Amino acid sequence: MAEMISTQGPDQPYRPSGPAGAVRGSAAFAWAVRPEAPDGSEITAVRRVNLAAFPTPNEADLVDALRQDPGAWTPGFSVVATAPDGEVVGHALLTRCHVSGAQALALAPVAVLPAWQRRGAGTAMIHALLDAAHAAGEQLVLVLGHPAYYPRFGFVPASGYGIKPPFEVPDEAMLALALDPGRPVPGGAIRYAPAFGD
Repeated sequence: MAEMISTQGPDQPYRPSGPAGAVRGSAAFAWAVRPEAPDGSEITAVRRVNLAAFPTPNEADLVDALRQDPGAWTPGFSVVATAPDGEVVGHALLTRCHVSGAQALALAPVAVLPAWQRRGAGTAMIHALLDAAHAAGEQLVLVLGHPAYYPRFGFVPASGYGIKPPFEVPDEAMLALALDPGRPVPGGAIRYAPAFGD
């Protein structure tokens, strides 16, 4: 049985941003964000985005490995952002992880083609994933990420919930989001899918 720790949530707890599949973005540009095609027809496009967005193929390889793990991969939790012409220019992913045996989700990677970065695609995809997780009844999302970026979505240091990563990282970079502040949050060690290499 996982140890359950109830703590006060962030000052602004997570609130769904709108209906699933909605077009999201600023007044200057609205992003169409949707689940990756379930028939596998977009696997190559998703890999292309991840290869272009990061300096090594590690993230693209991670996505491919997670895709082969039925214990980690959850249909509907891999989303793409498309340009006006329909080209896949962004990809973001939630996969199953655990905290002391309790189910949680890991957010990684979030990738956008360089030519389309800094236009809100990443933000739109993260909102879409959090909305999907919330609608599915999920409670906890974890991310190892930039502490100046992810708090805008409601993420707070995971250590505040008693959650610990399986490797050494700065405390402010290991972040957690409780999707329902009224439900308990599990505390303890994170166990990622084997593809993460922990």
